[in-house]
This record gives sequence, structure tokens and C-alpha cells, in this order.
Amino acid sequence: MTKKTDDYDSPWKDIIEMYFPDFIHFFFPKVAEGVDWGKGYTFLDKEFQQAVRDAELGRRLTDKLARVWRKDGKETWVLVHAEVQGQYESGFAKRIYVYNYRIFDRHNKPVVSLAVLADEKPKWRPDTHSHKLWGFELSMKFPVVKLADYRKKWEYLEADDNPFALAVMAHLKTQETRHDAEDRGRWKIRLIKKLYEHGYDRKDVINFFRFIDWIMRLPEEAEKSFWQEITEIEEEKKMPYVTSVERIGYKRGRESMNQEMQAMQQKMRQTMRQSRQEGRQEGRQEGRQEGLVEAIEFGLSLRFGDDSLSMMPEIRKIHDPEDLRAIKNAIRTAKDVSELKTVIKVRTANHQVPGQS
Repeated sequence: MTKKTDDYDSPWKDIIEMYFPDFIHFFFPKVAEGVDWGKGYTFLDKEFQQAVRDAELGRRLTDKLARVWRKDGKETWVLVHAEVQGQYESGFAKRIYVYNYRIFDRHNKPVVSLAVLADEKPKWRPDTHSHKLWGFELSMKFPVVKLADYRKKWEYLEADDNPFALAVMAHLKTQETRHDAEDRGRWKIRLIKKLYEHGYDRKDVINFFRFIDWIMRLPEEAEKSFWQEITEIEEEKKMPYVTSVERIGYKRGRESMNQEMQAMQQKMRQTMRQSRQEGRQEGRQEGRQEGLVEAIEFGLSLRFGDDSLSMMPEIRKIHDPEDLRAIKNAIRTAKDVSELKTVIKVRTANHQVPGQS
């Protein structure tokens, strides 16, 4: 349907971090029942990296290690392996065993390994690593969830108000519609509507909107229609959550157009002084620029999180609406922050004073 490659890893990583308890409750209810969520949880990225940095087993972005507390008061570490890129990996079970052992060996903490598989091979269900020889035997078994199994549980997904039901639907429909932009657009709108129908608060709507919008990429023309429908949905439900800044940009655009029409009518009646005409043009330019900058700031926060707002000082140096529009479009199409930074670097370079480094 498009030359772009669907990106699964980054959005899944973000949403798991933001909604870890919901993730565990949805995919691993037995684990969730044993955790005392009232004591909170902590992600142990540093500990994970220290334990597996020399494993050379192809670590995925979505592997997450968290400290939780059991209801009996004991500390337990949970290692989640979410193979959301959907690729078969022959050594997957071995990797889970090695990561589990390395963490236990380095930190002397019990580790529960869990796995979510998003590939499309129905018979690939690695849940055991074992070997035995000469009377020696080692075996490890870990819980595995297969996203493809939910295709037969669609009614269950439709009825479940856990936001990861929507995440699974979006993931499956992204796979199914990779060659059909029109069908993907219809499903994308349908799933976004469910965000509002489930009654989530503004923050949750924005976060899962970002997830759905990220993985269910659309061609440029379909993207325009999609945003128009989102605007109509939010106006109908009186929930301007994700289009507020977009609407600011459109509003300023309409105001600018009205100013131009008024100027044309006035010009027909009298000859305006050239300086006044230039002043009006400058004002319209500033209005368009301000609207685009606000839209960029909102888009960065929505797709890449608040940390990405560190790029705003450089972006505010840009005054050309064409360059600002290019950055605004890149926010939706860039695969990751590094790709977006490349676009911003090129566009900001156009505005450097000669001689500056």
C-alpha cells in the first residue's frame, strides 16, 4: 500500500511503559492477580542492560524488566519480551533463558519471564528451553501469548474496555491491511472512535491515539481524509483532545484567507500605500508561522513524548512556512526521532546566517 514500513517496536515499547499494569492484566491475568499493584512498580532498564549487554542475542527494543511486589510481600522481577515486530526467531526461547539466567546471576533476584508474540506463523509458539545429556537435565517454561489467536476472539476484544484490546485490534488490522490503504483507513477511524466510546480520559485518548496513528500508517491523501474525520468526531463528541492545535492552525489559516480577501476588496476601492500592504503581508506570515509552530509542538509531544520538545528552540528559529510544514509532515511519517532530527537539521540549516557553524 505504501513504500513506508510499518513500525511496531517503538509504539509498543512506549505503550507498555506507560500502561504496564493494564498490559499485565490483559495478557497475563494470573501474574496480575499475584502482584500487589498498590506498592507500585519500577522499570529496571539499567539493570537489564548490565545483565545482557554482552549476550549477542539480538536484543529487542521492547524487552522490559520491572520490579514488582507480590501480595505475600516478596520482591519479584518480571521480564517481559514483546516480539511485536512479528518476526520468527529460531533462537527466541534460548534468548529468554539466557536473559533470565543472566539477570538472576548478576542481581540474585527471582525473574519471571513472559512473552508476547506478534508474528503471523500460527505454529510458532516457543515456550520452553531445555537440554539434557548424561543424566543432566535443564528445562525452563515461560508463559506465551500469541496476538494472532485474538483474531478468533474479536467479539471479546470489541467488548473489553482494557486499552490493550484496542492495541491488539490495531496491530492485527495493520498486518491485515498492509496492501489496502482504503480498508486500513476505515479500521483506523473505527478504532479511534472506540477510544472515545470507552470513556477514557483525555491523557489516555491521546496516548492510545498516538499508538494507533503510529502503527496504522496511511498514504498522504488518505491521511488528510483521516484527520478531517477525526476533527468531525471530536466536534460531534465535544472532545477536542487530539485536534485542538491542528484546529488552531486551520483557524489561523482561515483568518489569513479572510484578511487577504478583505485586502483585495479594499484594493479595488482605493490604492493602498505600499508600506501598509507589506505590513499586512508580514502579519499574515507571522500568523501562519505561529500556527505551524504550535502544531509542530503538539505533534512532537503526541508522537514522540515530552522529551522531544527539546527540539523546539531550534524549530522556533525557522520562519519559512514551507520549512515548518515540511517538519510538521515529517512528524507523522518519520520512523523514529533520529530520522525526524535529520529533517529538522536540514531545514534549520537553511536559516543559518552565513559564516555560522
